Amino acid sequence: MAVNNEVLALILGGGQGSRLFPLTSHRSKPAVPIGGKYRLIDIPISNCLHADIRRIFVLTQFNSASLNRHIAQTYRMDLFSPGFVEILAAEQTPDNPNWYQGTADAVRQAARHFVRYDADYYLILAGDHLYRMDYGELVDAHIDRRADITIAAQPVTFEDASAMGILRFDRTGQIVAFEEKPARARLDEIGQSIPKGATFSGHTPELPFVASMGVYVFSRDALLDAIEQEGATDFGRQIIPAALGRCRVSAYLFRGYWADVGTVRSFYDANIMLTQAGSPFTFYDPRRPIYTHPRFLPGARLSDCGVRDAIIAEGCNLERCTIDESIVGIRTVIQTGAAIRRSVLLGADFYEADDDAPARTDSPRLGIGRDVVLDRVIVDKNARIGDGARLTNEAGVERADGDGYYIRDGVIIVPKDGVIKPGTRV
Repeated sequence: MAVNNEVLALILGGGQGSRLFPLTSHRSKPAVPIGGKYRLIDIPISNCLHADIRRIFVLTQFNSASLNRHIAQTYRMDLFSPGFVEILAAEQTPDNPNWYQGTADAVRQAARHFVRYDADYYLILAGDHLYRMDYGELVDAHIDRRADITIAAQPVTFEDASAMGILRFDRTGQIVAFEEKPARARLDEIGQSIPKGATFSGHTPELPFVASMGVYVFSRDALLDAIEQEGATDFGRQIIPAALGRCRVSAYLFRGYWADVGTVRSFYDANIMLTQAGSPFTFYDPRRPIYTHPRFLPGARLSDCGVRDAIIAEGCNLERCTIDESIVGIRTVIQTGAAIRRSVLLGADFYEADDDAPARTDSPRLGIGRDVVLDRVIVDKNARIGDGARLTNEAGVERADGDGYYIRDGVIIVPKDGVIKPGTRV
């Protein structure tokens, strides 16, 4: 088994994940399920493994129990190789009583654990992005350009630019400025990332800005020096802008699909996209598949169902229902007459046998009950949707907190272990 001994990966678990609430009320962002059977953390780890980067730290501080369990069950390296995937949870120490204050502060606090490993380069990754990248090519570009810092970047639209870190270049291709989440007026002022008459091209009129993907390569000394800056807590806000005048900072333009799934709307859209023919991202690739926990579940069983544009994960049991443009996660049970449209079901952690069913009649069975209608709904794990419930948000409410459900960005979310009473209308 090849191991890239020059590179060590640091995956940032993110903060509280409030923009993904309630999916993050019991788990950290990297542990959120996606695509029916995976978790977000599987994406950067799989990308690392395909590049033979097998020394990986995951930095986390909020709700890390399920992430710890998933990593321990999934990424068990060969006993005779130096590879590992290890959680570094935020910890209070005698010289630092504080939790992580930002991405750079997380790396600073974790440094005492990873500096003892030989590594010429550090690969800094986010735990809540959906993409497939050859990190080997990224590191090679960093080495070839003799850069201190390389920022993976992508052309983006005017609308997306205000939510991202925007790079500005001079005519020779050097990065001259980095602005984190510039306001709309500021974007009008900038116009585009690459000036007219530049000796290189990187965007089109439809994608006028070049934005950071939150994926960085640092040479060893450059990172250790950068995180020692007084008061620097975040890579995008402080470390990168301060480095432009002092270090060789390079951009690596990435042309493939990439999405930040850190909000309810982006998470929902990314899942629904997976169900479409010709989706720009798919979890299956014959050369670079995405790995996850092997569960040894039986194949999904469908009895007299109508299914169109859907992903049905293993271990499901579907009875005379219709599924349209939806993700049906592992171990999901859907009873007769249910209609599931444009919805994301995250599945269940266990099966419920007939004699395990709740004795009380007011508590529905695990899964989706009879004659339930779901449209634009995210159903988190182990939820119970009672018979005849209709969750469709026909009124078009953008945000609300209800009895057993939430609405965020117009999407209804039933939280983990949530219960929707029979006959509920939303």
